[in-house]
Amino acid sequence: MTNTLDGKVVIVTGASSGIGAATARLLSNSGCKIVLASRSVDKLHNLANQLHTENLVFPVDMTVPADIVAMVNKTLETFGRIDVLFANAGIYIPGKIEEGDPDKWSKLLSVNVDSVFRCVHAVIPHMAKQGSGDILITSSISGFIDIQWEPIYSASKHAITTFAHTVRCQLAPMGIRVGTIAPGAVANELWGFSDQEEINRASTDEQMYLKSEDVASAVEFILSRPPHVTIRDLVMLPKKQDL
Repeated sequence: MTNTLDGKVVIVTGASSGIGAATARLLSNSGCKIVLASRSVDKLHNLANQLHTENLVFPVDMTVPADIVAMVNKTLETFGRIDVLFANAGIYIPGKIEEGDPDKWSKLLSVNVDSVFRCVHAVIPHMAKQGSGDILITSSISGFIDIQWEPIYSASKHAITTFAHTVRCQLAPMGIRVGTIAPGAVANELWGFSDQEEINRASTDEQMYLKSEDVASAVEFILSRPPHVTIRDLVMLPKKQDL
């Protein structure tokens, strides 16, 4: 038994590339109506033209709280409901702490943590009124183990993992499911990959990276579980990533 996705309204943040774009394509193929949210307007419109279902392009800066509220309101105005929030927007900063830039850390925390809090807060009243909804957050293997070469990024992913675990218990009585998808290294723009041959080499051939499409497939699996089933965390790694 599965939970059909056909006709569901899905907000995808960070939709212009990588995991977000791959997920938007896959869920559109499953019949979902997609809200594409990101700062990269041209990329969003290009992606929208590839989708097979109704969609809404909504430029949003995840560090601007008013943009997040406007995104949710425009979704409701356009589609009348919100079935899924895929809080996927994020940035990555590795490196030694003594060589880092605290201003860049603040921006990372604003996108990776604060915007997730705000997106979740904004959709709760509407999902609660429906008595149903899915909130899925892109975490990372860094949210489950401490990775010493990316302390700020790891801290951000630990924060949202804890947030997801605790909020899940609060929202379950409202009919809302909450979970995280936590991949290891993914061969996409965030990790400096853009050439498809290089992506295939690093993932399929060398098995050191996942593809964005692998993560998208896992997202679809989580969302398609029967309503009584919650996948609290799905941690996935490339076969040969040594973590």
